[in-house]
Amino acid sequence: MSAELDDLYQEVILDHGRRPRNFHRLEGATREAEGLNPLCGDHYRLYLRLEGDRIADIAFEGQGCAISKASASLMTGAVKGRTVAEAERLFGAVHRLITEGPDPERLEAVGKLAVLSGVSQFPTRVKCASLAWHTLHNALGDQGQVASTE
Repeated sequence: MSAELDDLYQEVILDHGRRPRNFHRLEGATREAEGLNPLCGDHYRLYLRLEGDRIADIAFEGQGCAISKASASLMTGAVKGRTVAEAERLFGAVHRLITEGPDPERLEAVGKLAVLSGVSQFPTRVKCASLAWHTLHNALGDQGQVASTE
């Protein structure tokens, strides 16, 4: 990862970790899902309001490390207004980015979420960054089970 992207990663993670966006209970949610990382204690509840196949609104609440909170914050902003299929594709692209590392194709596929690519350098933190995304995947599939990174 370039030094410029590394600096941006740190800045964005700190900002979203301290001041997460869409961090509240969403009244009128049509789907909910819970995510838990038992090893580090990250625990979130994700709320979606679907209108047809579009994510009209999304929010989350809970607690966790700066990386997990920042990832959830970035995710909610990235998928709001997208279709379920678009959100699922983005889930796959982000998952590949943080587990396999950045390359030009992966970076292009995720756009501004490329700031999460720095997580791939810290394998123990991949679960922190992916928790919210797995929780989203469960909510979109209306699976009714707790998303876990274990």
